[in-house]
Amino acid sequence: MRNIVVVDAPSNLGLRPPAPGTVPGCHKLAGALREQRILQRLNAVEGGVVVPPRYDRGDWREGDGVFNAAALAAYTRKLADRIEHHVRAGDLTVVLGGDCSVQLGASLALRRIGRYGLVAIDASPDFRHPGNSDGVGAAGGEEVALATGRGQADLTDLEGLRPYLRDEDVKFFGIRDYFEEERAELADLKIPVATVGDVRAEGAGALARAAALSYAAPGLDGFWVHLDADVLDPDVMPAVDSPDPDGLDHGELLDLLRPLLGSPRCAGLTVTIYDPDLDPDATAGALLTDTVVAALTRT
Repeated sequence: MRNIVVVDAPSNLGLRPPAPGTVPGCHKLAGALREQRILQRLNAVEGGVVVPPRYDRGDWREGDGVFNAAALAAYTRKLADRIEHHVRAGDLTVVLGGDCSVQLGASLALRRIGRYGLVAIDASPDFRHPGNSDGVGAAGGEEVALATGRGQADLTDLEGLRPYLRDEDVKFFGIRDYFEEERAELADLKIPVATVGDVRAEGAGALARAAALSYAAPGLDGFWVHLDADVLDPDVMPAVDSPDPDGLDHGELLDLLRPLLGSPRCAGLTVTIYDPDLDPDATAGALLTDTVVAALTRT
């Protein structure tokens, strides 16, 4: 049995302010899941906190590229150092975000080690880039595009390792069926997508088992799982910045996670976007914690 190590990455550098003069509350995710005793329930090793730079967009304006880019680049390297250490030690690393831009730290860490894939469980593909949008800016909606080498070099080519992920090594689960334009681009790139409808038609467990097995192919060293809480339907997870209807329920998410996290090829998991500020009674956070714990412990 591998050690499970929990690392906090409480960064909100990749999200737009929810209102003028405020900052996104997802930086409280790690603390909220720790209040649900996730560390003890997983019997996990303490991995500490990778403290992010201050959220400050300065005089950024639309059209300036990704905001907080310098801070994001510095934080990505710092988080990658921590993740790389645990992956090389053979630990299963659970990173508690933060927004989705923390996934760049995992992708960079794995690129340093070898060739790894990514299973992104997300309501949307986070694949916005200059080639498909005039509105780049928030890295939390762009991290997979950045990790595959699309976008500004100060984020896509850290340490000269562009791309951190190859297109063919990325898979998406849980994207909403009505995101037709995004799905069409991914199809053109031959990046597999299983929408919510696909998950229900083909079975979450079967799809996840097939995905895990695919990463045993020659030349691949393993894969990472990225979980954006907005993959869940707003009825069960309203505490996210962009709640899109017609999402998964907790049972479907659990059925996806178990085969993936149970694979010896899985290097780790990021948990992102849940915002405790939008969950005053902590109900959504408790259910999210229960799902992650059950996926990792088979309980």
